[in-house]
Amino acid sequence: MIEIKGLHKSYVTGANSLHVLKGIDFTVEEGEMVAIMGSSGSGKSTLLNILGMLDEADEGSYELDGKPIKKLNEKIAARYRNKFLGFVFQSFNLISYKNALENVAMPLYYQGVKRGERFSKAMHYLTKVGLADWATHLPNELSGGQKQRVAIARALASEPKVLLADEPTGALDSTTSYEVMEIIQGINDEGKTILIVTHEDDIAHMCKRIVHLKDGVIIEDSRIDQVRVKELSHV
Repeated sequence: MIEIKGLHKSYVTGANSLHVLKGIDFTVEEGEMVAIMGSSGSGKSTLLNILGMLDEADEGSYELDGKPIKKLNEKIAARYRNKFLGFVFQSFNLISYKNALENVAMPLYYQGVKRGERFSKAMHYLTKVGLADWATHLPNELSGGQKQRVAIARALASEPKVLLADEPTGALDSTTSYEVMEIIQGINDEGKTILIVTHEDDIAHMCKRIVHLKDGVIIEDSRIDQVRVKELSHV
């Protein structure tokens, strides 16, 4: 599903150059649920931005579902993002003046899906995350956990091949974090490929594989027995 070889990325700041990624080799198979961990400056956000086609590597190759991702103009990159990727962010990124249903339907609007179909799909995914009764509520009427559920439903609405989540529980308390992760685990159980950037060890251990970055290189890549949320609640 994802294959990265020899990935390098540097940023120039004034007279200095910061080498952020230093030859990353990274493969994700369809249906995997991978946590990407690392301290601030390790390169994990840069890697996620490249995976999400929000940035481009200086060297190396990136293939997504067999398609090379390189030197795409913004129009093609946007089309690929809409087709292949769903995004979940720490800050939710919901549109404040649109209700939950309208927020979830937004990606389908940009795909040209007709109004009736996109709202039907949006309600399906809101129901999937347990928020059908909150469809007409605005973001400021929702709790943090509910906002993140709306964001997950929005990410799923366009039926992407890969879900990219950047610190999806970073703004939530522990109980709500586990509730959100239970939803994400359930999505993965249905076969969706998911990558999660997190600094929280317990969240990472709810994934099936953990990749540790340090100073722009992968220092550890381990498969684990996935910790289920219900098990964690008894710890």
